[in-house]
Amino acid sequence: MRSGGARRTAVAVAALGSLLTALSACGGGPSGHGTQAGASRPAGGAAGTSGAPADTTRIPGVGDRLRQRIPAASRQVVAVYGEDRDSAESTVVLYTKQGSVWHRTRGWAAHNGRKGWTTDHHEDDKRSPVGVFTLSDAGGVLPDPDPAPGAGLPYTRSSAFAAPRSWGTSYWHDFDYVIAIDYNRVKGTSPNDPTRPEGASKGGSIWLHMDHGSGTSACVSLPKAGMEYLLRTLDPDRHPVVVMGDRADLGA
Repeated sequence: MRSGGARRTAVAVAALGSLLTALSACGGGPSGHGTQAGASRPAGGAAGTSGAPADTTRIPGVGDRLRQRIPAASRQVVAVYGEDRDSAESTVVLYTKQGSVWHRTRGWAAHNGRKGWTTDHHEDDKRSPVGVFTLSDAGGVLPDPDPAPGAGLPYTRSSAFAAPRSWGTSYWHDFDYVIAIDYNRVKGTSPNDPTRPEGASKGGSIWLHMDHGSGTSACVSLPKAGMEYLLRTLDPDRHPVVVMGDRADLGA
């Protein structure tokens, strides 16, 4: 189990039922994942924006509806720019706030739910939920890549995160690193805790995790280098959140 304190790193053994619930919700196995669509897209800046933002006190491409939901204390925002409401392709950009100004830190080509996005996510709809969610907990098969224990997100290391070997080999490393998106989950627990406070029908176990080159069941996936960077950089004291959705919903 996870240890107490600012940094909690442990080797956890999850019950089989909990493991299957979490993995099926997030990864879903190879069925319906499609091909390597978008794998060669550039890891450039914010999708749907061009040039420097007119107002550097705002996250590019994020309209008032979602901007107002970003906590005032947040100094780190992971923005997920979906290409289209029905597209599995997206771009992830990390922004950091210095004073009143948001700075683009780094970006990566990414994927989201294989059927796109929704403002009313339900279990097994194969769409990622649009919204603003805190980022509180992390874990994975591999050791925490953060070289400064005590500074980053609490991390649970466990072989229980491993994708079933009945899935295709391209999916085996999906959960080597994961960051829980705080949608219908209990903060302060391992990402593979299956508890869903809003009920099972609302789905859950939605993570940032490693990319296999195509859409997911609802998670957001990005390259290994991106996951390592986020795990080394996201800081609970900066109150990190993810702002995610297709370009139209993000800009509303």
